[in-house]
Amino acid sequence: MSDRQSVSLPEDTIQKVKHRLQYTTFDSVDEYVLFVMEEVLYRVEDQGAVEQTEHIDETQVKNRLESLGYLNE
Repeated sequence: MSDRQSVSLPEDTIQKVKHRLQYTTFDSVDEYVLFVMEEVLYRVEDQGAVEQTEHIDETQVKNRLESLGYLNE
């Protein structure tokens, strides 16, 4: 795998991920977050060229992430 870098997440987000781990096959927060990020990137890239992502409404993205429990509500 390629080199890794750290990303800071709010503690409440980490706690939500830890809670969800028991319902998954992931062994760690890192594995779960990596999977979610890769899945989101795949879906964005699958929708078309990078230029199309410039038209995504930031509010819609935040609302979707909140509804999935990744951001404070």
